[in-house]
Amino acid sequence: MLAALGLLVVPIIRELPLGQSTRTGLLAWLLVGLAMYWLYAGMGYRPLLLLQLILFSSAAALLSAKLIVVAVDIEGLTILRYLARGLILVGAACAFANLAAMLIMLWRRSRGDRGAAPAPGRPPYP
Repeated sequence: MLAALGLLVVPIIRELPLGQSTRTGLLAWLLVGLAMYWLYAGMGYRPLLLLQLILFSSAAALLSAKLIVVAVDIEGLTILRYLARGLILVGAACAFANLAAMLIMLWRRSRGDRGAAPAPGRPPYP
């Protein structure tokens, strides 16, 4: 899904006749939706998914605030866009880390490797 977003949706967003903040805001909202889907589907490491969702939501809120500020005719707050971009980049790093962890778990399961033995008093893996 992350690859489809990067390969299919981002070029379409770039071709829209919108400003840079609006395009980045659309991307941020799409990433919020992707993070919510991963969280709902139980894919990945839950705390990392929650952090990712918080980062993308914060970026989307900052960009929405930037659009409202520009609509009121205040042009000098480009710091909001730069801060939102930073949050998107940190959230994307979390998404790639989560994706890498899911692929490693899939690879280990396909090899039949269960990892370390469970802690005493805990049932073994199903």
